[in-house]
Amino acid sequence: MSGGTRRQGNWDDLRYVVAVAETGSVTAAAKRLDVNHATVLRRITAFEEAHGTLVFRREATGYVVLPEQIHLIERAREAARAMEAVSLAARGAGGGPAPLRLTSTDSLCQSVLPEILAELGAEGLPIDLHAANHHVDLGRLAADLTIRPARALPDSLRGTKATSLGFAVYAAPGGAESWLALRGLLGKAVPPEWMGEVVGERPVRGGADSFPVLARMAATGMGRAMLPCILGDAEPGLRRLPFDLSHIALPIWVATHAELVEAPRLVAVKARLVQGLRARSEALLGWPLLRATGAGESLLGAGLPKPRAQGPQPVRPGQ
Repeated sequence: MSGGTRRQGNWDDLRYVVAVAETGSVTAAAKRLDVNHATVLRRITAFEEAHGTLVFRREATGYVVLPEQIHLIERAREAARAMEAVSLAARGAGGGPAPLRLTSTDSLCQSVLPEILAELGAEGLPIDLHAANHHVDLGRLAADLTIRPARALPDSLRGTKATSLGFAVYAAPGGAESWLALRGLLGKAVPPEWMGEVVGERPVRGGADSFPVLARMAATGMGRAMLPCILGDAEPGLRRLPFDLSHIALPIWVATHAELVEAPRLVAVKARLVQGLRARSEALLGWPLLRATGAGESLLGAGLPKPRAQGPQPVRPGQ
């Protein structure tokens, strides 16, 4: 601003900043806020001029929050939520906390996460769950937290290893002896040497880019599939085959953007998600069917809870 003087910022500009940050697009933000495109541009420019700093990087694909401004967006969200709460109170309306946005794979979204989120919801911590096998860009603030099975996290994320995801080979009784391949992003998520070790030169007769879909395909008798134990063990039409994959596991991370690692509203939820996943380590690792052989001890990382001592586990027919 000229003369070194900046105008006082308009608190309502925060709504526009947050909307663009979360949608990554001026057009999408305008639609969310029910205003025109020019109004959003004017408010974003006004905010940046009032505070003497750029917030976004304009790219061909949309607006991206500058890495050094991620923390600013988090503070803007907190302020926007506080203003909304004041508005609701003034109107005599109720209103709980805004849901956090969590992204994870379809395998976890269709198995353990609904139960964990129900527990958090009962504690007053609402969460919106987004199933996506691709890695959602937290730098674009498309989500607040992510739960991902991966060998390592990218440099832009910081997280905690909650437990690990075990794998086994499954097929329908009497099903084809050919194999179902991991297609698309699954082929990248699971190290290729694992599939090479399991499948070798055996014939492949199809595949899918989703573990839940592969599980259903295998259950129809189409072929054998390498699946997360949390899915394969729960599918009544499948039995686990005697392939020793006890050494194969992917760490499950609960993570957020590096700039938001200390955000108060995320810290407590992250801890509860880690706790919920660790409480389900046995099922995620496939322990109920491994315990009898003593295999799988190496799957639990240092400091993670070991399976509780239990009696013999029921085995489904055909196992």
